[in-house]
Amino acid sequence: MKKLVILTGAGISAESGIKTFRDADGLWNHYNIQEVASPVAWARDPGLVLEFYNMRRKQLYEVEPNAAHYALAELEKDFDVEIVTQNVDDLHERAGSTRVLHLHGELKKVRSTVDPDIVLTLDGWELNLGDLCPKGSQLRPHIVWFGEEVPNIMTAGTIVRDADILVVIGTSLQVYPAAGLLHHAHHDIPKYLIDPNAEPDRYVMNLTVIREKATVGVVELKKVLKS
Repeated sequence: MKKLVILTGAGISAESGIKTFRDADGLWNHYNIQEVASPVAWARDPGLVLEFYNMRRKQLYEVEPNAAHYALAELEKDFDVEIVTQNVDDLHERAGSTRVLHLHGELKKVRSTVDPDIVLTLDGWELNLGDLCPKGSQLRPHIVWFGEEVPNIMTAGTIVRDADILVVIGTSLQVYPAAGLLHHAHHDIPKYLIDPNAEPDRYVMNLTVIREKATVGVVELKKVLKS
């Protein structure tokens, strides 16, 4: 069974109704990102940071996986599928994908501010000041903020290097270190990029571009892979 590695970004979740940071009506229009998604912001105003992520978490409970999420889960019938996602939602898991690596954390999880190994699943969508970990410290969102290291990036690189087929969906791959993952793949394997605004890297070999939104492009991809 061939190993199919899929890199996903905000574009696939946007079709479920989750706002992205970079769209014209995205989250950056309503918040200064440095005020809600950085260690400096947390130190300065943790209440504002918690409010921002509570809003995002509440929205996540109100949306559902879309056709692209379900189509990727179905590919597990024919391929050894691993998903590496930049998204912090759980839509891949809810659609049935069983092997998902989150590069930037998970919105429904929280962690200790004194011991990063203490990670808990939040009951509901609200995390408030005074909510403590077992060691008595304030809990924070289990999110990789701007300026923080990406703990799973090395694991993601290994996954991509082992791919027989690589697919990139709904991401511009403009933000590092995630942007560098494409270059971990072997030159001779088939690669696919699904995004309506795709601007492929001319140095990436064997790349097929599908300029469609995820729900359309993944259906087209499935036909190609099964042909």
